[in-house]
Amino acid sequence: MFTKTIPKIYTVAAVASFVVLVTYLSIFSTVSDLQMIPSLSSSQGTLQQTWKSRIRRVEDQAPQEMTSSTITCDRSHTDFDLCSINGTCSLDQRTGTLALMDPTSSTSAPIVEKIRPYPRKADNWVMPRIKEVTLTSGPLSRTGSCDITHDSPAIVFSAGGYTGNIYHDFIDGFIPLFITANSIYPDRDFVIVVVNPKEWWMPRYMDVLGAFSKHRTILLENENASSITHCFTSAAVGLISHGPMTIDSTQLPNSRSLVDFHNLLDRAYNTNIATLKAHKPRLILISRYGNVGRVILNEEKIKEMLEDVGFEVTIFRPSKTTGLKEAYKLIKSSHGMVGVHGAALTHLLFLRPGSVLVQIVPLGLGWVSQTCFESPAKAMKLEYTEYRVNVEESSLVEKYSRDDLVLRDPIAFRGMDWNATKMNVYLKEQDVRLDVTRFRQHMIKAYEKAKSFMDIEG
Repeated sequence: MFTKTIPKIYTVAAVASFVVLVTYLSIFSTVSDLQMIPSLSSSQGTLQQTWKSRIRRVEDQAPQEMTSSTITCDRSHTDFDLCSINGTCSLDQRTGTLALMDPTSSTSAPIVEKIRPYPRKADNWVMPRIKEVTLTSGPLSRTGSCDITHDSPAIVFSAGGYTGNIYHDFIDGFIPLFITANSIYPDRDFVIVVVNPKEWWMPRYMDVLGAFSKHRTILLENENASSITHCFTSAAVGLISHGPMTIDSTQLPNSRSLVDFHNLLDRAYNTNIATLKAHKPRLILISRYGNVGRVILNEEKIKEMLEDVGFEVTIFRPSKTTGLKEAYKLIKSSHGMVGVHGAALTHLLFLRPGSVLVQIVPLGLGWVSQTCFESPAKAMKLEYTEYRVNVEESSLVEKYSRDDLVLRDPIAFRGMDWNATKMNVYLKEQDVRLDVTRFRQHMIKAYEKAKSFMDIEG
């Protein structure tokens, strides 16, 4: 059970990548918050538009219905590849091979396609670590027999890459899975096949996977895996991405949105139960600590101020060992959440639409804060506000002179040649000591919104 202050369980690690220019630490485990930035090759002025320009109509993304069994791949997208077998196929778990089971294939040249089913294909650091899946056609006799026959299609994707950071677990995994399922197999059941699952991944996300599919998830772990052959009516390999924590409902045949994804999480964690009547708006204060950057140095004073404003405050220190069902119930029953920009704000997906999210934006991080959390929060129909840290509230004022470009003009400091070293100044080196009086005025307005939500929704 969560208490007012959750024990400090926090894992910090580093991921280095010269090509994608990421090196700063996250509050979660093996990856960095910097990977939340969608493109490191774009200039700051155009970065926020990068993902929008990549989105295509779903009819260009999803495998098309065909009159005969075949294998097709769409490799036209910047961020993902998508292959499909339109016909009965078998899966060899040991080799990660999907074979088209079509008698007519014996009369034509065999087709062989290879794909790494992870929606970051431009990331030259992570993609070589993603297991390759082979799709092939050939004589029926070569495909072997079916040990288990599923009367459903399969969706195959990787849980490798940056998995371990909750932001990436959702933006590279479950949200693209939601998009792909609703693009290709809308309102249909399907079997989930997972490549590169880490040992902890399946237990952690079993509830979410169960909300996607009634079938048992199939894991492609290594060459020593089970020799059982599964057969499916068809298969899609790879995941469609609309951008960081984004679902473009105009591209989906059933117009699903990020709110619908939240409803799927509701089914996963079975939280459609009445909560105890609140007398004060419940506020989740996301806490960072240690040498991770973006720590609220006067957190206790901030907590006292928030309680004085009228909130019932719970400090939340998430890690990958935090039980998600427990965290979901805690956050779902709250009326608002506040925290400094970082991966933990991904928990906004757990908030009820209409509740309040306050993002504390450190110096120099306005543009990435908008891309990563402001836009998704608004799509979730949350009451979003942000508190922008000024120079006096940033710890950088103790390291740099007031006329240094770092403080005077962060955009000019990053410039066109921005890189991980420059971004680390704002993401890793910077903590914040919030002006209690100034922040109080901001949170009084947030309280009014949270109180209104509580009065209506309970």
